[in-house]
Amino acid sequence: MNKPLILVVEDDKPIRNLISATLKMHDYKFIAAENGSGAVLEASSHNPDIMLLDLGLPDMDGVEVIKRIRSWSGMPIIVISARSEDRDKIDALDSGADDYLTKPFSVEELLARIRVAQRRLSVIQTDKNAATSLFINGELKIDMAAGMVFLGDEPIHLTPIEYKLICLLAANVGKVLTHTFITQKVWGSSWENDIASLRVFMATLRKKLESNPDCKNCIQTHIGVGYRMIRIDPPDKE
Repeated sequence: MNKPLILVVEDDKPIRNLISATLKMHDYKFIAAENGSGAVLEASSHNPDIMLLDLGLPDMDGVEVIKRIRSWSGMPIIVISARSEDRDKIDALDSGADDYLTKPFSVEELLARIRVAQRRLSVIQTDKNAATSLFINGELKIDMAAGMVFLGDEPIHLTPIEYKLICLLAANVGKVLTHTFITQKVWGSSWENDIASLRVFMATLRKKLESNPDCKNCIQTHIGVGYRMIRIDPPDKE
């Protein structure tokens, strides 16, 4: 697997140097920016594969950077921030971030998240030639080949992590999946922050599904255990 080009956006020099040294040690190509305007410029000039983004930038909030990047790029964006409240995570994810890593973080966890994003890039390429596969559960439709999700005939936008979650639940419809199983499948690990992150992603996913009453309760929470997608029986035809 080819190493991706990573854009590091961090105004704190010691943290920026730590991330840069880590990437260099593991043979990743990278460029860096110290503020939001620099991030947008570097992204448009170099077309990186992955962005590591701090939210607390000196010239603009990181959420605004995400919104600007998302107007023209679908590259994975991993937020790395000291903001640990669920509201901050939800705002970033709703704006288009793919993952959220809370400071302080371990180097191993950062590398694991990068590998997940890297695998997503690889899957995008291989899926271009994949055969059509359609999952239908009531009004919910997942076109695996196209990487799209529909409620009725209307497409809904999901982040890559949300898409992986709904596909994992769909592949195991009717089965309770534990937190550990889900985080291992989605992130490739079960770090302490992963279950908290999983709750945030599930909340944003459910919010999007609830726009259709038929899908309002299709994901069931088993408190302290995990989640399950409920099989929705098709309506009776008269």
